Amino acid sequence: MERADSPSPLQLVKRALPELNGAMQRVAEHIQANPDEVARGSITKLAEAAQTSAATVTRLSTHLGFAGYPALRAALAMEVGRGIEAGWASDIGMAIGPADPPEQVLNVLASTQANALRNALASIDLAAAARVADSIAGARRTHIYGEWGDAIPARELYIRLLRIGIPVWFFDGPQAGSIGSGLLESGDVALVVTRQGNDPATLEFIKRSKSGGALTVAITGVADSPIGRVAEVVFDTGTPVGGTWTEFFAGRASDTLTAGLLFVLVAQRVPDHLTANHPNGPGQPVITPDS
Repeated sequence: MERADSPSPLQLVKRALPELNGAMQRVAEHIQANPDEVARGSITKLAEAAQTSAATVTRLSTHLGFAGYPALRAALAMEVGRGIEAGWASDIGMAIGPADPPEQVLNVLASTQANALRNALASIDLAAAARVADSIAGARRTHIYGEWGDAIPARELYIRLLRIGIPVWFFDGPQAGSIGSGLLESGDVALVVTRQGNDPATLEFIKRSKSGGALTVAITGVADSPIGRVAEVVFDTGTPVGGTWTEFFAGRASDTLTAGLLFVLVAQRVPDHLTANHPNGPGQPVITPDS
């Protein structure tokens, strides 16, 4: 019986390789290069891949200390399964499992977003939102910065503000951020979306914008972060950053809600912009499906 502290089957293969030759070496090399395939395959398939016989595969299995190929394959399957589970847990998280049905996945994602939205409702500073909306509506220019996943709600806000004629620009990446922040001065607005609040390029964007005199605004899940401590106005969305994608995805709902709130508050301050900058031409009404 394999003990808990026994070497993994892949470790056993690696240790045995230097002393193997010929067909057994080919089998071992194929196992090492394709453990997931071998864990799912038959002895015949492995033998064909290594251009040898099933008997050779059996000899290698016993040489490694297993009762036969079925025992080796079972150990490989367990090893591969542990690797998949660990990778899944560190990336997606354990709220959703690799084998969960679609309805379970949907329910978990919806419930985590609903919780994030409730957190945002209890956390967003509405007085600060009104102040920022006033500033954006009257600013000479507003620069919005977001990287990678943070760029999604940041770019959405940029598109909406641009649509109603606000002088707004979107930036991502250190070089673009350095240029954009260097153009700002008193009366301008610099706004960032940063789930974690510690990205170096985003922090530099805020610092440089602030040094030029711009109002600096951060939408973040971690108010007490390097960026949160530097920005003049901080929107705490109420959902701290998590270690997995599921948690990150939940927090994104609160980021998008905050950005949407700012857009509508700005639009309220310049309602004439909605028709003056209509895609079909100035003065056109907003067309709805019932019109």
